Amino acid sequence: MTILVTGANGQLGTHMRLLAGNSDHHRWFFTDVAELDITSREAVDAFVSENKINLIVNCAAYTNVDRAETDEQTALRINADAVGNLADAMNRVDGILIHISTDYVFGGNKNNTPCTEAEPANPTGAYGRTKLAGERAARRCHSIILRTSWLYSEYGKNFLLTMLRLTAEKPELRVVFDQVGTPTYAGDLATAIYRLIESGDVMRHEGVFHFANEGVCSWYDFAVEIARLSGNTDCVIYPCHSDEYPSPVKRPAYSVLDKTKFKSTFNQTIPHWVDGLQRCMANVEK
Repeated sequence: MTILVTGANGQLGTHMRLLAGNSDHHRWFFTDVAELDITSREAVDAFVSENKINLIVNCAAYTNVDRAETDEQTALRINADAVGNLADAMNRVDGILIHISTDYVFGGNKNNTPCTEAEPANPTGAYGRTKLAGERAARRCHSIILRTSWLYSEYGKNFLLTMLRLTAEKPELRVVFDQVGTPTYAGDLATAIYRLIESGDVMRHEGVFHFANEGVCSWYDFAVEIARLSGNTDCVIYPCHSDEYPSPVKRPAYSVLDKTKFKSTFNQTIPHWVDGLQRCMANVEK
């Protein structure tokens, strides 16, 4: 297959680039906005045609949750309109789109039970709305839509790297404990996608699937574990409520994703979030 990875300089795209080095029977292209503007239908069509692309892994996204509330038009252009461009391009060549979505399409399960793919989406903010619109656009071709949550890695800007810096610099921190979900190591999500491609499962299945690391925690629990593993235990971390950090968007209080469908369909095991964090931090320290 000839594969295009968009958003290749981001957390997930960087891990996809690393894994592609192990693949000797596919041809890979990696682009970010400087190389390919996916919001331009003409640019996408030309790139797909010139390079004979028949599989796209879309790692590109507008992910600033707060800013999306005041700039929903830009978020919609990147998270939905651009996805439609990719899907239409794949539809014309009978290709496949792997698209990454988010737990933010759910407003938070009040029953504190993991969200399944069959549960109705109910986003509470602009970011979630635009990502849900992107899912609908992705369905215009053969697609696998992977919803994930709390993505972090060794690269870019994310909660892990922020906590490593703050726990090393500050004597104390306050982190919310009333938002519960699952941290997901971008390296584990990239590995799952790579296996879909290498096994051929990407051609045999389509639809919406949930992928996050196993287990459940709050942002407070996540921060405490980061501090423990890094040795930054002199910093005292206190739990606090979300309303102590006012935000223009209501974040899901409970957005744990049920991964049963993914695991049974693709016969993949998923690491626990602490295991993923340990492996990620070992790479940070190198």
